[in-house]
Amino acid sequence: MTKVSVEHEDITAGPQAGNPAGSLKELIESELYMPFPPLRNPHESEAAAGVEEWLRSWGLTDDPAVAAMIARTRPAELASYNSPTMDAGVLRIVANQIAYQFVFDDRAEEIGRRRPSSLLPMLCESVGILRDGRPPTTPLGAALFDLQRQVEERCTPDQAARWAWHGREYVHGLLYEAVAQTDPPRIRVGLCGSIRSLTAGVEPFYPLCEAAQPHELSPDELWHPAMRRLRRLSADAAVWIPDLFSAVKEQREGGVINLALAYAREQHCTLPQAVRLAIGRINRTIGEFERLAERIRPRSSPAALGYVDGMAGWIRGCYYWSRDVPRYADTAAAPAG
Repeated sequence: MTKVSVEHEDITAGPQAGNPAGSLKELIESELYMPFPPLRNPHESEAAAGVEEWLRSWGLTDDPAVAAMIARTRPAELASYNSPTMDAGVLRIVANQIAYQFVFDDRAEEIGRRRPSSLLPMLCESVGILRDGRPPTTPLGAALFDLQRQVEERCTPDQAARWAWHGREYVHGLLYEAVAQTDPPRIRVGLCGSIRSLTAGVEPFYPLCEAAQPHELSPDELWHPAMRRLRRLSADAAVWIPDLFSAVKEQREGGVINLALAYAREQHCTLPQAVRLAIGRINRTIGEFERLAERIRPRSSPAALGYVDGMAGWIRGCYYWSRDVPRYADTAAAPAG
């Protein structure tokens, strides 16, 4: 196995006593529990150039608004934080997929907010590609078709099948989100969490975490109840963390499927109070992930340990990326009180 250099950053995170928060961003940084140190992949710049080229080749950044969104979102940076030890080839697939999902998700939100049924052609094309390998009919579909090709070339057939299955689940979740937008008061924390677990789009990356290991995980390891629980905990924590940083943006734009906003609706409280409630839930989730990962460590194979580290990487990466990405810059200007 090739030794990989990992870049470390000197960033402290986690509860900081005696450091009163002035902005919402400072509140999150002071109260969120983050046991995983910031790491970045040494191939990040290569992945960033690859993403730009890949999006351009499929015409996805022909629209200046999409190109600007990608510049604010920095998909390769998120991939680098999430996957600091992956080789350049897998990292590029991860970065391409992150970029694709941001384009797809923003497009789905724009269309679905006007009328959920308008999403059906877009979603059905994606399901047809992921389930049946149908030829694409749109630029977004063509990009997905190529992304699936990249995954199939790098992954085993079983890993690629899991990738496609999780991808279909993500696509279905976007329709649920569009329906939820039509009746926000009905979407309380529990329902929001169920929909968010689908629209998170985190679990499609876990087969790529498998593919990055030197050996395949055994079925007994992959489907062990503890491993299934770790997948749920990591995916939830990974997507709820950006919800904290995006809450100001989502509230301004009328978003519904956001953990912090769901607490604000359910508890009839201010956004900073809702963010604190959401942080409490995230901290408990990360704590459970830590304890369970440590408990299974003595009996896990090297491939399983690497896979769990990959899941932890998504928790870590989504935090450090969310802190500074321009997409969520409004959080630094919002008051914590």
